[in-house]
Amino acid sequence: MNEQTGNYKEQTLFQITWPLFIEIALHMSMGIIATFMLGHYSDSAAAGVGVANQLLNIFILVFNVTSIGATILVGQKLGAGQLQQARQMARSAFGMNFWFGVIVALIVFFFGEHFLRLFDVQGKVFEYGLIFIKICGLSLFFESLSLALSAVLRSYGYTKESMYVTVLMNVVSIGGNILALSGIFGLPLTGVSGVSWAIVAARAISVILLLYLLYKKLSFSIKLRDILKFNPDDFRGLLSIGLPSAGEGLSYQFSQLIITGIVVSLGASSLAARVYILNISMLCFMFTMAISMGTQILVARHIGGIEFERAFQRGIRTLKISMAASLTVSLIIASIGSPILSIFTDDVNILTVGIPVLWAIVFIEPGRAMNIVLMNTLKSTGDARFPLITGIIFMWGIAVVFSYILGVHFGLGLLGIWIAQGMDEWIRGLLALKRWNHRPWERSIKVSHLRTKKA
Repeated sequence: MNEQTGNYKEQTLFQITWPLFIEIALHMSMGIIATFMLGHYSDSAAAGVGVANQLLNIFILVFNVTSIGATILVGQKLGAGQLQQARQMARSAFGMNFWFGVIVALIVFFFGEHFLRLFDVQGKVFEYGLIFIKICGLSLFFESLSLALSAVLRSYGYTKESMYVTVLMNVVSIGGNILALSGIFGLPLTGVSGVSWAIVAARAISVILLLYLLYKKLSFSIKLRDILKFNPDDFRGLLSIGLPSAGEGLSYQFSQLIITGIVVSLGASSLAARVYILNISMLCFMFTMAISMGTQILVARHIGGIEFERAFQRGIRTLKISMAASLTVSLIIASIGSPILSIFTDDVNILTVGIPVLWAIVFIEPGRAMNIVLMNTLKSTGDARFPLITGIIFMWGIAVVFSYILGVHFGLGLLGIWIAQGMDEWIRGLLALKRWNHRPWERSIKVSHLRTKKA
């Protein structure tokens, strides 16, 4: 890449995807490692932080409004050769997330206690959760900036650089956890407070590093006017893609909360099995997310360059790869299901409930791969409403409703709930495939392109 022109790096899907896979794995591991270390400090602390983290993750979805829109729109403008417009879109994304971060951080800091009470936690669990929310709520400002800056770097093809920053974030966070919880070097045990401040430090450092990388790789710097002045067209463009995408994510999170409530009614063994199996199935999910994000970047560039056939074929090839990989990994997991579950627990009741569900994953994961890959690829074309509408209809009308019907009414328990979620994934995936094959986005993009040329 010629760094002076601000162009992007030409890369294969593999070159883009493998750093994304590692980055996703590291982001997911931060919460798992913190919970694991806090568990050795205090079960109440681990529970409180776990609940508080669920709440904070819902707020983080707000920041994805801009970051998802930036990834797609910057990529489209780069593909069209509109280098200055791509840089302007990147600046607008940063400015929007700056104010999103300020507003959300203040809301969580001042009203976090009220939100936490909605989870009906009591005693020490509530106290620890409140400490975590008060401190980490401030770090949401840095998380907002970090998501916007990472989206810009990825759009230009610098996925490895974004990964390196995430690696350092993990090192800082884990190092802070050790200092807070171990008493090493004779330091006082600061518990949840120390763990929280470690996360704040990690997120602040990530923003500094991302700003440095943008300047070094793209000669890109943020000015005060980028924060104070909005470009109305950029604002509308980011929201047109980002809002439906964030809405889909929120719908999924809330539907999963309802499904968790259904699982709770089945008993402690089913709830524990669900937690363990969700962690195990992350192996499939992480690969699917990484390859879909890489495809999103490439398809956005093809769409920007009016290379519709390349965009279409890229989506189909990624679909085949992701479904084959998900099927293979889920088959391996199911084949050695008992030893894998035994790593987490030796409770016979949990093993009895969980092992059949691992075989249900073989049915679910290829459908989930189809759904995630094609829905994200559709967003790259600007077709963001279709994933939102189908998501709301089938997450609630199939996944939630049939979780109760199959799991509770017909007595299939956790297996029935997993089958219901598989039905949802397959139906949405097949609908996305049908829409992708019909290419409704081609006409709207051609019309928009002609209007731009005339203007």
